[in-house]
Amino acid sequence: MLQRNKARSHNDTELLKVVDLSRNSCLAYMEYGDPAGIPVIFCHGWPSSSTMAELTDTAARQLGIRIISPDRPGICGSVPAAQRKLLDWPPVAEQLADHLGLTDFRMLAISGGAPYAFATAWSLPNRVRAIAVVSGAPPIAELPDGAGLLPLYRWMLALYRRHPDLLRVLFRATRPFVSMKTSVHVARKLLRMLQPCDAEALRDEAAFNACFESQRRAWRGSSQGVMFDAQIYAEPWGFPLEEVTVPVRLWHGKQDRSFSFRLAEYMASRLPNCAAHYLENSGHYSTPIRNMHRILQDLIKTRSSGVKE
Repeated sequence: MLQRNKARSHNDTELLKVVDLSRNSCLAYMEYGDPAGIPVIFCHGWPSSSTMAELTDTAARQLGIRIISPDRPGICGSVPAAQRKLLDWPPVAEQLADHLGLTDFRMLAISGGAPYAFATAWSLPNRVRAIAVVSGAPPIAELPDGAGLLPLYRWMLALYRRHPDLLRVLFRATRPFVSMKTSVHVARKLLRMLQPCDAEALRDEAAFNACFESQRRAWRGSSQGVMFDAQIYAEPWGFPLEEVTVPVRLWHGKQDRSFSFRLAEYMASRLPNCAAHYLENSGHYSTPIRNMHRILQDLIKTRSSGVKE
């Protein structure tokens, strides 16, 4: 299904790149696909890291796309930014684009990367040509009862609102177990607990490693970075979806249990320039794994005016 780049599997740190940011900070990033291709900035999920973009590598090479995948602040090689807000991200993305000499670019977001793509499109409409959001997280703070969210997310959200100090303790306690190499083996054994469409997609070794090794890498960096990243989802985004005028392509599985496709429909109804694809017999993981070529091909054919090239 996916062809893992063997050079990456040995030591990803050798391929990690770093760009200096303002205020004595720095951002780490990886690149996939065609180095001379159409630039697409990738927004990884949560808890995850830049190597999640391995999901795109084969399709991006075939389509002539350059995938630029940064670790968000506090994740792996990127310097933490305490108490950061979602709208702190667009200036970081812009500095990365400037460093790479990109006049404009497209964006691809999976799951928890969605708010970051929306925020960048809202803040930099003259530079972001289009965004594709796959299995994307909605504006959770706007959901009064957490309807449509995975029960674990509802539990974490309630704990964050009522007992944030306890949640921090639990994150710190979780890190030693999740960051161990054996955690990936445990996750592989737990695939049977997923719905069939996701379990089947994740039996592909390259897809599984892209999803779960990238999570382990994030936890290995620091529990604080993962926690700061999680806090973003519980807070208001700082802008209304109605003001995102950049073309948006939503891809969501109708069997998604992390974020119900009804939430994707809710987002699509608020976006002024959106084409939504709701996929039958597809879940949270299987949607990006099985449809990456189609997703990327559609993304690069989308003009900033919303007209196909």
